[in-house]
Amino acid sequence: MNYEQHTIRAATSADLDRITDIYADAVTNGTASYELEPPSRAEMGQRFDSLIAGGFPYLVAEKDGIVLGYAYAGAFRPRPAYRFVVEDSVYVAPEAKGQGVGLKLMQGLIEAAKAAGFRQVIAVIGDGRPDSASVRLHEKLGFRHSGRLEGSGYKHGRWLDTVFMQLPINDGALIPPDINSLPEQKFRSQNK
Repeated sequence: MNYEQHTIRAATSADLDRITDIYADAVTNGTASYELEPPSRAEMGQRFDSLIAGGFPYLVAEKDGIVLGYAYAGAFRPRPAYRFVVEDSVYVAPEAKGQGVGLKLMQGLIEAAKAAGFRQVIAVIGDGRPDSASVRLHEKLGFRHSGRLEGSGYKHGRWLDTVFMQLPINDGALIPPDINSLPEQKFRSQNK
């Protein structure tokens, strides 16, 4: 496997058709997302625009001009005390699974979250079986298990557990927030 062939870059609106297709496959055939119907291209565009407007990282993996996967970080919860915590999402096209695309995307996403000044990255993994590709990927990146909601989703005729995993970054909760970080700057500008 040659992981170097994949280019990780910021996603643009031009990538949304392919992102929509990749996510539609995950919704239709997989259990990582608890959505039951794939969202429209317009809905995916609104989600993308909202994340970009919030300053959150949104990346794609590309090889030979074809987007093979995408990852983004968004607000974990809307209340302001959670502003230093992001939730990650990563999806890989079916034909690109097992080629290191998810790993490269997540490495890039973690670096982007660090650069923005976030302190925790949370993975909320649908169908969080211990042998799931997503659980193994997050473990490989240093995420630790921080909770399980048993039987919290029902999809494709079976009950699914949701697993929470967590990665502290930028010293996590060991030091006070950086007043120059993106989350703190956004908070201060909204509360003037």
